[in-house]
Amino acid sequence: MSSKSYFSGVSRRALLSVLAALPALSISARAQTAASGDTLPSWNDGATKQAILNFVAAVTREGSPDFMPPAERIATFDNDGTLWVEHPMYTQLVFVLDRVKALAPTHPEWKDAQPFKAALEGDMKTLGASGEHGMAELVMATHAGMTTDEFLKIVIDWFATARDSKFKRPYTELSYQPMIELLAYLRANGFKTFIVSGGGIEFMRPWTERVYGVPPEQVVGSSIKTKFQMHDGRPELFRLAEMNFIDDNVGKPVGINQFIGRRPILAFGNSDGDLEMLQWTTMSRGTRLGLLVHHTDAEREYAYDRDTSFGRLDQALDAAALNKWVVVDMKNDWKRIFAFE
Repeated sequence: MSSKSYFSGVSRRALLSVLAALPALSISARAQTAASGDTLPSWNDGATKQAILNFVAAVTREGSPDFMPPAERIATFDNDGTLWVEHPMYTQLVFVLDRVKALAPTHPEWKDAQPFKAALEGDMKTLGASGEHGMAELVMATHAGMTTDEFLKIVIDWFATARDSKFKRPYTELSYQPMIELLAYLRANGFKTFIVSGGGIEFMRPWTERVYGVPPEQVVGSSIKTKFQMHDGRPELFRLAEMNFIDDNVGKPVGINQFIGRRPILAFGNSDGDLEMLQWTTMSRGTRLGLLVHHTDAEREYAYDRDTSFGRLDQALDAAALNKWVVVDMKNDWKRIFAFE
């Protein structure tokens, strides 16, 4: 059975209604935060929390020399490792590997061809050695050749059943509670919050509003090309096996300029992939804030920085000291990491 016949008659509204029925732990957690009356209750009191509160007060208080009108209160956030877990590997990479396994029966040639052979055998060393070219090949094989609505259903169905290997929970429950609170706090103070991630834009958009309160039109990410076509008298967008835009490293400021159109006054990341976004945000006139999540809690989550394949924090950590960016120590600055704790 072809993918077109399998997905025929499935409307986008129906797919999104299925997603809305999935676990919504983060939404209830936001409600609990609002009801508590405490500002950023999952953050420990200290210099890091105070720096955030001072910044928001300075740019939102009318009469302040640092006042920014609401239209200029743009805050951008990386996703992997900043808003949710990225170890032992990026969530979208888990999705890609699962898709390779699901499609393998119709591609017998993959069992002998790299990087597909490594993906099927769980050979992460060989897979890592394939580099960006190998990963792009896997993405093209598993994310293209279908309509946008077909891909949406695949993503929604995967999130409904996929579980993280360490916490044994849905990935959408592994968002960081302190960051959920910060996003809500900024919006309550007139900020517009955007996700600017190297992850796939159509992989993130189906669930970011439910989990983070960030609607799909405020998500900037990497993308493959799509084309408009008529099929059986109906218009559709078809995903092509060709890269359109990579929203990482130097691509992040480009994506911000192209899709948001305003320079942020706050940017939050966790890795070297966010370096240029923080530079673009903070190295300008006016009061601005750059922040990095430093993963220091091996007991409650993971501890890593300079020596890791996923979320490497090296150059950006050095730049933080030079540029006076706030480095959030996960172990010491967060009372809890996940809402389910």
